[in-house]
Amino acid sequence: MMRQRMNRSARDRGAAGRQSSLLRAAGLPLFGIVGAALLTVLAATLPGDAESQDISYFRIGTGAPEASYFSIGGMIASAISNPPGSRACEEGGNCGVPGLIALAQTTRGSFDNLAGLAAGSLDSGLVQADVAEAAFTGADPYKAETAMPGLRAIGNLYQEGIHVVVRADSPITSVAELRSKRIALGEKDTDKLFTARMLLKAYGLSEKRVKPFYLPLTDAAAKLAGGELDAIVTVGSYPIAAIADLAHMLPIKLLPINDAAAQKLREAHPYLAVDIIPAAAYTGVEENVVTIGVGALWVVNETLDTDLVYAITQALWHESTRRLLDQSGPAGRKIRVQSALAGLPIPIHPGAARYYAEIGQMSLPSGESP
Repeated sequence: MMRQRMNRSARDRGAAGRQSSLLRAAGLPLFGIVGAALLTVLAATLPGDAESQDISYFRIGTGAPEASYFSIGGMIASAISNPPGSRACEEGGNCGVPGLIALAQTTRGSFDNLAGLAAGSLDSGLVQADVAEAAFTGADPYKAETAMPGLRAIGNLYQEGIHVVVRADSPITSVAELRSKRIALGEKDTDKLFTARMLLKAYGLSEKRVKPFYLPLTDAAAKLAGGELDAIVTVGSYPIAAIADLAHMLPIKLLPINDAAAQKLREAHPYLAVDIIPAAAYTGVEENVVTIGVGALWVVNETLDTDLVYAITQALWHESTRRLLDQSGPAGRKIRVQSALAGLPIPIHPGAARYYAEIGQMSLPSGESP
């Protein structure tokens, strides 16, 4: 069957359907956490026969509220949803998957989303390409018994850039000069820390050769401003809000990652790309900064119904979704179907592959047809 239903009680399904349908009808993103008082009001106004309607749920793991994954996941959830009773697409209504309600759920990012996929508590998730590769191959921190060889991509949504931030008056000019320095690398067990470790290793460094701090980005920015840190390493789609706020507080500079060590890192991991953080991204940063780009992937399990994934992929790239993404900000505008298959370290799901073959973006294996 095309639709995958959540294992909930009839009461839970009805409650979620009432809440989510109203959010969609109001044109609001379907985030995973909404005020209880608001949900109570919304549920009370839904027609009483909603529980009898044919509704399916699709859970998307995103990120923390301050992260781009959270806002992008909410927009995607809204775009692919099309609850019963919605106005028809051709009449200006939602152009998502008929009968589907997608729920964007708050998480700590890539590792949480992969754990949710493995446990069956999520149907899909947004995951950094480097973390997806590690899970797929069983590389550290995954092991053979925790690897996810069945991980599949719907597409590469957009590219995030590695940011290495220092004060503008800092004598540090390159990543190699971070040895023995006080560096915020991200919180423990997060995708940001995973990428920071990979970057340090490429420059012959490690957490033993620097003075590491494991902090939320907002705390790290405050400590850099207060002189308690020498640098911040993080990953995100520019402009990262906490870094933009920091740049308003004091002059900063971004270290380039475009030397021989960076080239070797990209060669070792072909899904990594050259990325440009433009001069206009942060106050006071007057030149483009060349860095390394990491894809933000939308991933599912290979066992997810092929017809469902096809329909979701089709809805993701519908022209109505394009308008929504273009209005959402810099990250949304970077989401383009032309780059959906670029830099994928894991296989594409057959349902998504069928869609891309239909639009001439890839070829299916011999004997298969779109």
